[in-house]
Amino acid sequence: MNVNNKISLKEKIGYALGDGAANIAWRGVATFLFIFYTDVFGLSPVTVGVLMLVARFSDGISDVLMGIIGDRTKSKYGKFRPWILWTAIPLAAILSLLFSSPDLSSSGKIVYAYITYIFFTLIYTANNIPYGALMAVMTGNDKERTSLGSYRMVGAFGGGMLVQGALLFLVAYFGNINPNIEVSKLENEKFRVEVSTSENVENVNIKTENGIAEFTWDNTEIASKDNVPTNRKSFSMQANEKYTFIVEGENGLSESNISIIDQKEGYSNSMYLMSVFLAILMFITFYTTKERIQPPKSQKNNLKQDFKDLISNKPWLVLLVIGLLFNIYNSIKQGIVVIYFTHYLNNQLLAASFLIGLMLASVVGAMVTAPLGKKFGKRNLFIYALIFSGGVNALLAFCGPNDIEAIFAIGIVSEFAAAMFPTLFFVMLGDAADYSEFKNGRRATGLIYSAGSFATKFGGGIAGAIIGLVLGAYHYSGQDAASIQGAFPGIIMLMSWVPAIITVIAAGLMLLYPLNQKNLDEITLELNSRRLKE
Repeated sequence: MNVNNKISLKEKIGYALGDGAANIAWRGVATFLFIFYTDVFGLSPVTVGVLMLVARFSDGISDVLMGIIGDRTKSKYGKFRPWILWTAIPLAAILSLLFSSPDLSSSGKIVYAYITYIFFTLIYTANNIPYGALMAVMTGNDKERTSLGSYRMVGAFGGGMLVQGALLFLVAYFGNINPNIEVSKLENEKFRVEVSTSENVENVNIKTENGIAEFTWDNTEIASKDNVPTNRKSFSMQANEKYTFIVEGENGLSESNISIIDQKEGYSNSMYLMSVFLAILMFITFYTTKERIQPPKSQKNNLKQDFKDLISNKPWLVLLVIGLLFNIYNSIKQGIVVIYFTHYLNNQLLAASFLIGLMLASVVGAMVTAPLGKKFGKRNLFIYALIFSGGVNALLAFCGPNDIEAIFAIGIVSEFAAAMFPTLFFVMLGDAADYSEFKNGRRATGLIYSAGSFATKFGGGIAGAIIGLVLGAYHYSGQDAASIQGAFPGIIMLMSWVPAIITVIAAGLMLLYPLNQKNLDEITLELNSRRLKE
């Protein structure tokens, strides 16, 4: 056995593409599913928040079971690689179904959302736990593993950049309904806009390209309290029926300045395309990676002992809680950003530019994690990154809807540090697997990496519940303009200081993590020595 376990650049890139695929799914869901459910599918924010939390209650069991299954899988491809192959198409398919909007009753929509969302979490588990565990068995060198972890996170953020940067533009492209639009000027910066279409469209969103002018219905039968001027209106269109608005606040409006998007078709078709990319990237990961580290040959199949070792593994226990907290932090920010830009800044497409900026900062953050980890140690770097990212992010509370430059700067600087969280976390899970083998003479890599999937999904569920409950407390409804404006304080707090509080708690708990670089060097030397003797 090669104790150095150097990994080629080709294999590192191939492995990284797998997390690119996973993040098309995960970041696509974390960033867009909440607004899809509330603004397109028509569910209430509290219903969505409860759904995302309830669906997580099975994760602890399913994640552990998948870890156990992965450790006991025997095939010519290894223990973990075949699961990447087997789940590629099912994961792509369930992602497509998640963003589909069938014509159902209110209760039918809730049932559909629960079924598809729970199946998504289960299939994601079957894919992501083996994928994460694969990193720990590709090399036994913890420094090489840190390098591999950086490549992985670059791939992850690349996949996130693809879905977060391109999706809203794809929604606009696929959601184009070729409407008939007539604009007539009433006075300076005041126009009457009449729109119609040749087909029935369940959910359209109308706004100006600049997102500045405000729309009111040109209909005296609508009560004034229900016809508040807003930068956009969502409504259903019947074929060949005309809908008329009074639009104020911009000069020189013409038909080309009016944007009408079928959000239902836009989101569904866009995510179908993303799902194809997901499956292709998973196949590449499967064919370019290799498993090298095997459990000790003397190790017997003993599930009870595996669990006993797991519960006594202090590094793993600390990482389980830390992973949960930083995923709540990241998921709140991802889940609220499109709502923040759509309704508070009145510019949904600007969210795509913001998300691309965050992804670029994330790539840089992931790339510098390995050298910074060598300098400060992984535990200390984790603590510094938590405090820095959360502190900077809290500054968004002081930004108004016109402070675009400040919002971008704060978000990008905060995300640079936040990118280090998952990079360090998954590398440190590999260290926890080494620690367990060093201490107990046994290795259960899949079981240990089940913490990664559990923390990711349950953290996302708690974040979804927090977003839903806060917005529900402010009576937010994505299809009602008046309620959206009343929820601005809740949207701002979710974007700024609520996630920042979580990083402070996580930084304090990280002080309990027991492994430093000296410990890890001793563990690596001892394990390599044992493997050479086998």
